[in-house]
Amino acid sequence: MRILVKLGGTLLDSPDLRQRLASQIVRACSAAAVTVVHGGGKQMTRFLTERGIESRFVNGLRVTTPETMDAVVKVLAGSVNTDVVSALQHEGARAVGLTGVDAGLVEAEQMDPELGAVGRVVRSRAELLELLTSNGYVPVVACMAGGAAGEKFNVNADQMAVACAAGFHADELIFLTDVDGVLDGGKQVRPRLTAANCRELIETGVATGGMQAKLDAAMSALAQGVGRVRIANGSAPDVLTRLLAGEALGTALVAG
Repeated sequence: MRILVKLGGTLLDSPDLRQRLASQIVRACSAAAVTVVHGGGKQMTRFLTERGIESRFVNGLRVTTPETMDAVVKVLAGSVNTDVVSALQHEGARAVGLTGVDAGLVEAEQMDPELGAVGRVVRSRAELLELLTSNGYVPVVACMAGGAAGEKFNVNADQMAVACAAGFHADELIFLTDVDGVLDGGKQVRPRLTAANCRELIETGVATGGMQAKLDAAMSALAQGVGRVRIANGSAPDVLTRLLAGEALGTALVAG
């Protein structure tokens, strides 16, 4: 079984929670090949603010100037990635920090000149993930991709997770985030959604902003052959262990 776990940056801001998630990921490795993709938007914003650089967003995407791209390298691919790798190592995993630039893992192109160095994924080559997981390593991928001409791109972490999950032929993609799941119009968690249900939530304005982005990513993953996508609260006790044991936490998204 192959699993891709996407960790939201908000979860990683707490050393205690980061360590608890690392422990659960290591336990999951006993029964599955696991790859981790992580965000770090909160840490990025803090880093930029400390340096007097304003963060601007267009349709939820961070405008990536040269100064911002430097922060992507230093924060996402640097300190945040290393923190996750170190937490996994502490729990006994052989974790390897990566970005999409490494071995051409994820290639992107510029999405829109207005956004600067924000990338749209054009292809993924998951041979490196397969090589590492088959030899007992845990890849930890920061959301930065390379371009055909040697460029570096800032890629939305959910889209990065989808690219890696599809290339890795993951049986399951698990988004661990800071919400309990996908909410309906009555603010209740929907335990199961199809792609058609997702489109309805978006079209009726129930799912907006970050959750709309999650649903778009989930539908893309399902369309590319990922067996199932789940969205759950990463701060819930033993959430990953319970999900993999079959407990109905959060929202499960399926193609049917």
